[in-house]
Formats: sequence, structure tokens, C-alpha cells
Amino acid sequence: MPFIKARQSLRNGHIPRSTTRFSNQYTTSANENLPPQRRHINPKAPTAGYGWLTITMKTALLYPAGYNADFLQIPLPLPAPPAGILIRELLYTHFTVLLDPARHLAIATGVNIDGDQLVTVDRGDDWHLDSRIPIYEQTGEGVYARNDLDRGHLVRRQDSVWGDATTARRANYDTFAYTNAAPQAAAFNQSKQLWLGLEDHVLTYARTNGNRISVFTAPVLSAEDPIYRGVKIPQAFWKIAAWTTTLHGSIVLHAAGFVLDQSPQLEDIDLDTVRAPALMYGTPPPLGPYRTYQVPIGDIVDLTGLNLTALSEADVYAPAPAIREDTDHRQRWVELVDAASIHL
Repeated sequence: MPFIKARQSLRNGHIPRSTTRFSNQYTTSANENLPPQRRHINPKAPTAGYGWLTITMKTALLYPAGYNADFLQIPLPLPAPPAGILIRELLYTHFTVLLDPARHLAIATGVNIDGDQLVTVDRGDDWHLDSRIPIYEQTGEGVYARNDLDRGHLVRRQDSVWGDATTARRANYDTFAYTNAAPQAAAFNQSKQLWLGLEDHVLTYARTNGNRISVFTAPVLSAEDPIYRGVKIPQAFWKIAAWTTTLHGSIVLHAAGFVLDQSPQLEDIDLDTVRAPALMYGTPPPLGPYRTYQVPIGDIVDLTGLNLTALSEADVYAPAPAIREDTDHRQRWVELVDAASIHL
């Protein structure tokens, strides 16, 4: 059965607020090959005619093409949601967000990273709603205000900031859309640093093979997630990095899967009992310290229901032979303590 998704089309120089159609395929536009740039860019500087509601110049650079399935040497589609689920496909600069409007969070994101064209852009902090879709479909400032929840970037800010000055500046701004965020524990610890640095580690590994990777990230949207201010707070996140190498004259796709767990570790304590005061006093549900695992991509399929066939077939991680396939997921996962323990 086909699933419904939202698309954006360029009509007379304007982006419509939202459209939907039935489709079994994703359509992406190829990003132009841009000359390498190595300079500091101010994101506050104006860009010609750029805005979410109106585009006055009909040039490719002013219309975000989103994730490019042909970015690597082997075509790689976005993860496909389960059939029959209403999904909005939102195109940004160098990345795409597949938003689940019922959960107000992304079910998947995909970004292309060109390590040869990365530039430095002032961060800014321009968190904003995406005006192309209804406000009630997004998790906005109301969830993050007056508490210790972080607006956790799904597509990392640095990953999409590459290309010429205008494109990089726009990509930086795009990553601050609330559709590209999910509530995360604010405590900054070593494991969180490791999670944020996974792309850097994979990109360094791929540097001798074109210096390009594609990364897919999203929260694990579970029915068991606790509710806070009308939004279910995810307890885990997943990430998959993909790259290519040349082996015996052939191009080979590789992928590695990871899970970030922020569920609280409460031995011999009823979690519902611990959450009750949070509901009573309007505070966020308890979140635990970050724990990062390298996992079989097939386990991410089990957690999310996404179609990750191409990525699963390219998985570089193989559980120890002594661990059976029918064992609990956690027994097949390897907790990462530093970048050296990542298997690529």
C-alpha cells in the first residue's frame, strides 16, 4: 500500500505551505557540484530573495533540494516509512526531514556530507517553526521552555554546512528548524560527546574514499514514551552512517548503525512511580545518562519499522558468533566508550 507524504513544488517562484500525494517512491534533486570553500561566514548576512514563504528568484541554489540519493557512488534512498502512515517530506539544504505529524517529530532524516567542501559558519541560534506546515504538527519552543531539555539537533549543524557562502549560510539556518530537533537530556557527558562525534569519526575514515558520507538519524518513536506538555518524549535515538569504498575495482557500500539510549536506569524502582511527580508538577520525565551503542542495522529496523534494506545489507557490524540471532537486542549491542571502539 502506498503511503501519503508531503512534497514541496516550485510554482511561480513560491513554495506552497503544504501539499500531499500518494507515492511509493521518493524523488530527490541532485545537488550541484560546488567549488571548495574554506572561509568564515556570517549567517546573519542577507541572502538574495531567500525565505520559507516566498522565493523570488527561480535559481536552483535558492530552492532546497534536500537529501540527494545519488550523492554517493552507489544510489542510496532515504529510509522508507511503513505503509499507510501519514508522513510529511520536508526538503532543506543538503538534508530532508520525514516528519510524523501525529508525533510532532521526525521519523527519519537524511543528510549528505561533503568533507571537501565543509565551511565554518557562525552558529547563531535561530530556532524557528517551519511555516510550510501547520504549527500543531511541530514540537516547538513550548516543549523546551523553562526546563532542562535540550533541543537536540537530528541533522547536526556542521554536517550540512558546505558549498558556497550562500548555500552554507542557508544550510546553517535550516538546521535550526524545530522539525530537525527532538527533546534530549541536557546533561553534557562523555557519551553525549561521543554521539555527537560519530559523523566526524566516519568522515575521517572515509576521507581516502571520496570524503563523502550520508547520515540518517531520528528518535525511536515508541508507544511507551512518556508524555510531557502534549508531546511524547523519545527515550532513544538511532543513527546510520553510509559511505563507499573501492574494493578489487568495484564500488562497495558500507554502513554502520548506532543507538543512543537516554532512558533512566532505575533498578528495583517502578518507572511509572518515578514519572508520577513529573506529571504532577509539570516537569519533564526522568531521563538517564547518554549511552551510545553500535548495533546491527537490522535491530534499528525492529525498533523503528523503517525500510532499511540497502543499509542493512551494507552493515559492517557483525555480532560475535556466540550470540544467537534470537537473543535480546542488548546482548548484540556494543556500548561505545570512545571512538576507538567503533567498528568500521
